[in-house]
Amino acid sequence: MEIAEKELTNVTETKEAVEVSGSVALLEALIAEGTDTIFGYPGGAIMPIYDALYDYNDKLKHILVRHEQGGIHAGQGYARSSGKVGVVFATSGPGATNLVTGLADAQIDSTPLVCITGQVFAHLLGTDAFQETDVINITTPVTKWNYQVTDATEIPEAIAKAFHIAKTGRPGPVLIDITKNAQIQKFAFEGYEPCNHIRSYRPRPIVRKKYIEEAAELINKAKKPFIIWGQGVLLGSAEQEFKAFVEKSGIPSAWTILGAGAIPSDHPLNVGMLGMHGNYGPNVLTNDCDVLIAIGMRFDDRVTGRLDKYAKQAQVIHLDIDPAEIDKNVKSKVPVWGDCKETLPLLTELVERKQHTEWLATFRDYERQEVEAVIEAEINPQSGEMTMGEVINQLNQLTNGDAIIVTDVGQHQMVACRYAKFNNTRSNITSGGLGTMGFALPAAIGAKFGAQDKTVVAVIGDGGFQMTIQELGTIMQSGIDVKILILNNHFLGMVRQWQELFNERRYSFVDIQSPNFVTVASGYGIPGRSISDRSDLPGALKEMLETKGSFLLEVSVTKENNVFPMVPQGCSVSEIRLR
Repeated sequence: MEIAEKELTNVTETKEAVEVSGSVALLEALIAEGTDTIFGYPGGAIMPIYDALYDYNDKLKHILVRHEQGGIHAGQGYARSSGKVGVVFATSGPGATNLVTGLADAQIDSTPLVCITGQVFAHLLGTDAFQETDVINITTPVTKWNYQVTDATEIPEAIAKAFHIAKTGRPGPVLIDITKNAQIQKFAFEGYEPCNHIRSYRPRPIVRKKYIEEAAELINKAKKPFIIWGQGVLLGSAEQEFKAFVEKSGIPSAWTILGAGAIPSDHPLNVGMLGMHGNYGPNVLTNDCDVLIAIGMRFDDRVTGRLDKYAKQAQVIHLDIDPAEIDKNVKSKVPVWGDCKETLPLLTELVERKQHTEWLATFRDYERQEVEAVIEAEINPQSGEMTMGEVINQLNQLTNGDAIIVTDVGQHQMVACRYAKFNNTRSNITSGGLGTMGFALPAAIGAKFGAQDKTVVAVIGDGGFQMTIQELGTIMQSGIDVKILILNNHFLGMVRQWQELFNERRYSFVDIQSPNFVTVASGYGIPGRSISDRSDLPGALKEMLETKGSFLLEVSVTKENNVFPMVPQGCSVSEIRLR
């Protein structure tokens, strides 16, 4: 390292300039922002940063992933479980382009990330140099902000802006591309100043009390009000404010998959999950309520179904920090711009304390129908092969709903979201908007680093697991404790379900063969077990959870079981099918 650690401390305290490289200035900036863990993969164009990192092992933990996509998903998992900004390193060219899927995933799911990519020397830009790609133009559509640094003096300010933009307002991913010359170049470093303001960037909209008053008036007059909430409650750290609003208003409340955990699953006013594979009552009664209060959610198509038949009878109140989401998909009667941590207490103060007993009972009636038609057979089958639902149900009994559940994408994802218990905030980590297969294994690694006191269970299908299976090497090298639960139906299950229901069982390339997962895991020093008999399930789950360190449990489940209820594509939410 170019200068002594003591001298750097003095720089911060005295503001005296000390000559350092751009790489050292970057690492000092990350430390000043509270970064403790970095997920990355070295390469030629980012080598000066890695050289500087060699002297920072006592302050910055670097996790060597096996693929850059694994690195960014791990950064997402870390951010989602900890509430902090995830930090990811990658080199130029393919290293940078391998981040694109994770950037798109983080952008649509509002996950705060700062990704640092190395780049070729500035004088080589635009020459098609070795491992040069135009990462700025490639990533512009999938980042909240990106910037290319070509001079070391820009690094402190660029990093300060990156963290400010990533974590404020509606969070999202930011990418800073740093040319190799800027990493090596020395300059007079005067310490790090965090960014608290950027001209023309307004992360917190001005709260208009007029709309708060109008919203309260609608709610107080409503006979059948309904709350639907999303991840905005969690991102705003507004769980307590939300709970106070729900309990004072007495309004039945349902969640999107990214909003799970804002209030516990067993809260008396929590009526279940919305969406294509959500619960029966919340979907049907969306088209029966008179006032629909949407909080921190964006009316995604998987939640709304057919828009021209969605909640047309309801007066819509939409609370969101991002003005672009207001009226984007569903027209609101009252738009409430602002951070819900600020707007919810204002609204709670004005709403009347009520109990919508009869209206809540309607949700419970639909719940009973769903239990009889779907749930009981799924979680307590009396014969035949094991179902995904019964595996998740037994997992609940052992974790008491206190584990962090990280899911991949597919049937197992919908089953886990439906049947897992989420008693704590930030306990459901999944790829929502982008639906990225391969997300769960690396995201679970990151989630464990972000919440080391929690049990982290990655629930994965046999297809998605093979997309990032190499991250078993990251588990081996880091020694992190992640429980891996593979629900193996020997199919790409969700695509197969659609082919069965809508393509006359023309199963086109969904029958996937897999290796012996337990043998593969053992090659990475991870113990495991594979079961197919129902009688082995309780003991196997207990062994997985009680084993010190990581463990892989593969459970063979029935091949052609479908996830119901289901809102078929192109249908209204009130046309949800129980079978």
